[in-house]
Formats: sequence, C-alpha cells, structure tokens
Amino acid sequence: MKMEMDDCRNKLSEVEKELLRLRRDSNTKASQLDLLECTLQETRGQLEKKSDLVVDLEEKLHRSEADRRNSLQRTQLLEDQLMKVRGELVDTMGQLQELSDVLQKTQLSAGEKEAVMEMLATELR
Repeated sequence: MKMEMDDCRNKLSEVEKELLRLRRDSNTKASQLDLLECTLQETRGQLEKKSDLVVDLEEKLHRSEADRRNSLQRTQLLEDQLMKVRGELVDTMGQLQELSDVLQKTQLSAGEKEAVMEMLATELR
C-alpha cells in the first residue's frame, strides 16, 4: 500500500507540475493575446487615419479634375474671344487704311486746290 501511495504522490506531483506548466503557458498566451489586441487596436487606428486620408485625397482629386475642366472651358472661351477680337482688329485695320487713303487723297486735292488758288491769285494781281 505504501507503494501505491508513493505512486499516487508521484502521479499527483506530475499532475501538479503539468498544471503549473499549463498555467504558465496560459499566462504567457494571455500576455501575447493582450499584446496582439493592443497591436490590432493600433493597426485599426492607423487604418482609419489612412482611410480618412484616402477620402481627403479623392475629394482633392475630384476638385482638381473639376477645376481642370473649368479651366479648359475658360481657356476655350478666351481663345474664341481672342479670335473674334483679332477678326475685328483686321476689319478695323482695313477701315483705318481706307480712311488713311481718303485723307491722303483729300490732302493732295487740297494741296492742288491751294496751288491753283495761288496761281489764280497771282494772275489776278
């Protein structure tokens, strides 16, 4: 019976050692789990920040694209206006040349008339 008692004590001691080892492993796993949970929370926070950044960048991209379209439309409008003004300038330059020609003829005619008047005045004297 003593042998059975010693045998039971040995088994009990082994079971207690196994239980102690399992408790240590459990504590280690719990610590690792806590660390993983903390890491997960940090990662979620970073993910949220990056997601917000992506949303902001997408909004900026859409605004930039809209601004670009508006700029292209404004450029086209200004180019059309420039072409119209150039056409008007060509017309105005043509009219100015015509007026210059008329002025030149008038000045020649006035000069000729003045010369004739002087000759007549000289003859009358």
